[in-house]
Amino acid sequence: MRKISLAERRARLGVRHCLAVKAATPQEAADGVVALHATDPATVHLSVYARTGLAGVSDVERALYDERALLRMLGMRRTMFVVDTEFAPVIQAACSADIAAKQRRLLAGHLGKQGYPENVPEPEAWLAEVEESTAKALASRGSATAQELSADEPRLKQQLIMAKGKPYEAIGNVTSRVLFQLAVDGRIVRGRPRGSWLSTQYHWSTVENWLPGGMTEWTAEAARVELARRWLYAYGPAPVADLRWWTGWTGGQTKKALAAIGPVEVDLDGVIGIVLPDDLDPVPSPEPWVALLPALDPTSMGWSERDWFLGEHRAPLFDGTGNIGPTVWSDGRIVGGWAQRPDGEVVFRLLEDVGAGAKAAIEAETGRLAQWFGAVRVTPRFRTPLEKEQSS
Repeated sequence: MRKISLAERRARLGVRHCLAVKAATPQEAADGVVALHATDPATVHLSVYARTGLAGVSDVERALYDERALLRMLGMRRTMFVVDTEFAPVIQAACSADIAAKQRRLLAGHLGKQGYPENVPEPEAWLAEVEESTAKALASRGSATAQELSADEPRLKQQLIMAKGKPYEAIGNVTSRVLFQLAVDGRIVRGRPRGSWLSTQYHWSTVENWLPGGMTEWTAEAARVELARRWLYAYGPAPVADLRWWTGWTGGQTKKALAAIGPVEVDLDGVIGIVLPDDLDPVPSPEPWVALLPALDPTSMGWSERDWFLGEHRAPLFDGTGNIGPTVWSDGRIVGGWAQRPDGEVVFRLLEDVGAGAKAAIEAETGRLAQWFGAVRVTPRFRTPLEKEQSS
């Protein structure tokens, strides 16, 4: 069995994730990690900056909203991502469609049991009618906010009791749930944010209006094979459990996708991993490199088992629900964390000795990142112990 060392895995990470060898465009940066995490809008821009050194957010906005080479969508593990527009149909068929079916059942169930002030009769039919009406209104407008669509389709103001019986129970409109459903079904897409690039509220468009010709059709089986192949190239070699966790697939779906690829088993320091059958050659070690990656960066979140690059640094860098904060990397491993202070200064703390050369490179990178931020102040959506301590 071929043995692949930690050094080789870290070399692959640095090269293929565009951290040791920079990408030329935001699209190349996204392709390098398959998809950019977008739960926190700042992550997208900071992840691209770390992989390209581009001057500002305008480069990412151009790719997203003018060239439309990148697309924001819900995908693996019911998480928001920004992906290469040409690859979006693969994720839609491989992951989003299953999520859509589950969420539709949940929403119909809520409408039938937790509608306010009374339940919705025949919730499945009601939901289908409202979706169709909303999609038509959006097609007519070309682009619209949730509030504008609620004016066109008053049934979007139907109320639901959220988190019923919990201390944080609340009553809210069904608007966001219907738009979420249309989006995860691949019928509408998020366009420009309503506010700044840090906003989580978007203008909506139909897929046909945003992407002439819509999305290419893929079968679920073929799409899962392609997604598994792309993940293995970017994140392999790795245990099968990492692929299953990253995609959110069932064991059966994972097994079937891999059967079509025929990956080769390899020895990862005593743990069995898999790699593409034509990807067994060693990746040449790149020149020494450092990177400041944002909270929820796709490299930091790409595996369920992270000890091989995280070491013993989990406690200060993660919140209580598994979200990682801003991290400092050196040659394929996490060596510390960073934060932005209220005055704009970017500071870091090393959690291990990296040597004088790497430390100097990290110091230089913090200066460049502070210049990139300019007058903008960014607070991660999920705060972690080290980030909170440094930013105060």
